[in-house]
Amino acid sequence: MRIFSTILFVAALGLSQQAIAADNPALTSDIAKLAQGWDHAKYEVTDKDQQQQAMAALSDEADKVTAHYPNAPEPLIWNAIIKSSEAGLSGSFTALGLVKDSRKLLEQAEAIDPNAMDGAISITLGSLYYQVPGFPISFGSDKKARKYLEKAVASAPNDIDANYFYGDFLMKQGDYRKADAVLQHALEAPSRPGREVGDKGRRQEVKELLTELDQKLDHQS
Repeated sequence: MRIFSTILFVAALGLSQQAIAADNPALTSDIAKLAQGWDHAKYEVTDKDQQQQAMAALSDEADKVTAHYPNAPEPLIWNAIIKSSEAGLSGSFTALGLVKDSRKLLEQAEAIDPNAMDGAISITLGSLYYQVPGFPISFGSDKKARKYLEKAVASAPNDIDANYFYGDFLMKQGDYRKADAVLQHALEAPSRPGREVGDKGRRQEVKELLTELDQKLDHQS
């Protein structure tokens, strides 16, 4: 049984890549490869079994990049993103371990630089906290999710992912009017260089949420 089917997250990268490049072009290149590999596995691989295999292989690569840059937060963040996505494609027992690993990686990155990658830690933790089950199965918490997602949109107000996940969270909380405003804003987010595949896929997901939201708003009328 797959209980984490919606955990398929990606963080912002555009400005962060430029910031990394000044200090370590090799790290910038490795992070870009992980991001583009995620975009491909998430949005271009359509067969679920092949998608799971691609994400697992990318997870192994992320482990190598993380080990190569032990003091850099960016590999930790992308490793967490990839593992949480792998969890969404895995059976429930495997998924539980992967989401716990993801949270641990994010906490390690947060200890190094809580503002790394333009709020990606807050976005990722927030998305995990509302998508995973709560105690005693896992660590899910709507209260913590709200805290992290509100922090994310405050620090990166025009980020497509921050707004997408905050909007999705609000919709699940029944705050449909606010969710609609947040998701509409997500569609206005600027494109990210080198992330054309990811941007296209995420915008489609935003549109699908808005369609679902329209139906809920109609029922309220």
